[in-house]
Amino acid sequence: MADAYIVALTMISRRELSEAQVRTRLARKQFTDDEIEAAVERLRQDGTLNDRRVALAAARLESAIRHRGRSRVIQKLRSIGIDGDVAESAVDEVFEEVDEGALLDRAFERRLRGRAPRDLDEKARARIIRGLAGQGFAIDAILKRLKSTPDK
Repeated sequence: MADAYIVALTMISRRELSEAQVRTRLARKQFTDDEIEAAVERLRQDGTLNDRRVALAAARLESAIRHRGRSRVIQKLRSIGIDGDVAESAVDEVFEEVDEGALLDRAFERRLRGRAPRDLDEKARARIIRGLAGQGFAIDAILKRLKSTPDK
């Protein structure tokens, strides 16, 4: 049978994984708890496995590439097994570099598709608000942006 450390190293060489993801994948490959613990500890010690680095990379991807808001990025980090404090810290660091207002503006413009906000009926407004909230933007920021949008 293969060594859990080598299998985990192979997984991580393909893409950054959190400690929780490595543990889950090794368990799926039917390694024992002791083998998984030894492999994870060794990976942590040699710096190969670092949840903070994974959190920063995932937060940058979600905010810059996928145009997600703060709460959605935190949700994503938690879904990949990043500890709450590490997730919050990584998101705070990434969002220092990101203009959340500009991010919301781009998302808002994409959802408007060239229409003026005054041309939207209540259903369309609600759909835009729900969509932007689902992307992780704060409701108050969305409503403020909706009200401040000049009519075209």
